[in-house]
Amino acid sequence: MKVVVIYSGGMDSFTILNKAVKDGHTVLAVSFDYGQRHGKELHYAVKVCKELNITHNVIDISAMQNLMSNSSLMAASDVTIPEGHYEAENMKSTVVPNRNMILIALAIAYAVNENASQVWYGAHSGDHTIYPDCRPEFVEAMAKASLLANFEPISVVAPYLTGNKIDILRDGLAMGLDYGKTWTCYNGREMACGKCGSCVERLEAFEKNDVSDPLLYE
Repeated sequence: MKVVVIYSGGMDSFTILNKAVKDGHTVLAVSFDYGQRHGKELHYAVKVCKELNITHNVIDISAMQNLMSNSSLMAASDVTIPEGHYEAENMKSTVVPNRNMILIALAIAYAVNENASQVWYGAHSGDHTIYPDCRPEFVEAMAKASLLANFEPISVVAPYLTGNKIDILRDGLAMGLDYGKTWTCYNGREMACGKCGSCVERLEAFEKNDVSDPLLYE
């Protein structure tokens, strides 16, 4: 089967990218520069796809940051990246309005163009609290919309929708994956901050799996 994987360069999408490859699918990776502060993740994505010899497109849609500058994740934003766990109220500032709908819609169009059957992305249960576009209801709605929007039946798949980052890392470690090839931190500095919601959740996943994170932290 030919599948399009939305690949951010983070550990969740890194895992599903490798999962798709190991499952024997023909994989097309697509990454998006949407004006995120942590654009550093795209450099990781490019390197991994070259190593895996996967067709990879990095799409520049950074102009959208001008419409969404209230999100702390956008480079155009004056809002400071919050610290703490995703369940904290202040983490709502990291929501990029409609981001996944936009990215999935573009990935579906790419899938239609390339005669692929599915679009995969890395939503998981750890994101359900703070990110509406990672919840099962959203994934189901996008899957239905995809079938209505095109003559070609493109499925929207979130392999870890009911799992969490701990489960994702466990699967990745079982596949022998090197998570030093991923970037998770919302701050795109030299080293990961270790304090933003994304770092906190990542470090928790490594702790629960009794392994050390290969990334360097401030």
